[in-house]
Amino acid sequence: MADLSIHSFLPDVRDYLHKNKQVSVPGWSHEGDFEVQPLGQGEYNMNFLVKQNNHAWVLRVNSGSQIGFSTADQIAYEYQTLQLLAPLDISPMPLFLDNTCKFLPYGILGMAYYPGEALDYRHDLVEAAQLFAQYHQLKVPEENNHLIRETETLSLTHQRCGKMLDVYFNSDLADPALKSYLREVYAWADEARKKEVYFINDPWHCIINTEVNNTNWILNRQTGDIHLTDWEKPLWGDPSQDLSHFRVPTTTLWKTDYRMSPRDKAEMMSAYKHALTDAHLRGTIEERTRLRDPFNCLRGVSWCAMAWVQYQQNEHLVKNEDTFKKFSMYTDLAFVRSLFDPYLTT
Repeated sequence: MADLSIHSFLPDVRDYLHKNKQVSVPGWSHEGDFEVQPLGQGEYNMNFLVKQNNHAWVLRVNSGSQIGFSTADQIAYEYQTLQLLAPLDISPMPLFLDNTCKFLPYGILGMAYYPGEALDYRHDLVEAAQLFAQYHQLKVPEENNHLIRETETLSLTHQRCGKMLDVYFNSDLADPALKSYLREVYAWADEARKKEVYFINDPWHCIINTEVNNTNWILNRQTGDIHLTDWEKPLWGDPSQDLSHFRVPTTTLWKTDYRMSPRDKAEMMSAYKHALTDAHLRGTIEERTRLRDPFNCLRGVSWCAMAWVQYQQNEHLVKNEDTFKKFSMYTDLAFVRSLFDPYLTT
């Protein structure tokens, strides 16, 4: 599969904006002069900042899906989610959807641009917790929304991790010692997943983001605004997923050198509970989140192990050198042991 980088794709984006007269953005004209510059690249998306006169907006190009959709369906799923969240003004305002794959062979989304910087775990835990509480309490029709349902909370994660780990286990590139340890962790998780009866007997469903890395947040420190920008794979599920994913080391270390301390976790959870109106959720969210933590760690390590193999076999459309370095870190036996030994020995 050919390498696709955000810089090499820039001419295609300019050509798309010149030719596609269906792009509908307030203050935008395809006939006027404009600037396009790379804004950020993930594993499955590229974001471009489009400027014309005093207007700026984001063009998001989708190159793949983590949830098994075509690029056309994937970008539509994200667009519909942003429409649901629009009343809260905590996510990018959706401007237009192009999932025809006519001008480009990828899904396209136009959305509002918010200047600012990534979330800093050392300073922004309270603000993040308050934003979580906002969209976790958003009134969304349970039966009439487009979101994929999270059903067997821990079993589903365990199953998906198994599929990802198989890629690593079946590769000649795999480290035998890490392979053996991960098999032990996976067997432990097979037993621990039975605790999902907690979620089944006491369900609390809402929209969840599932990808709350610090670089997916935009904070404008001058205005005090905060937005969660990446809604690539949201689900209809338990709010503990976001809280757990936000605080586990596999998330915080992804783009930083930060590991959340017990004091930091307490501060975050206290701020979240203080922002809740539902007394039952307030009383159970600690236990819900605690049960999630090892499974989110396993999810992060499993995905990195799979991707570590795929990168070296040229199976990733998007390449990112910094990301590959993290893959190597997250497949280091000492690091993986630091995550799971506390669970295996209790």
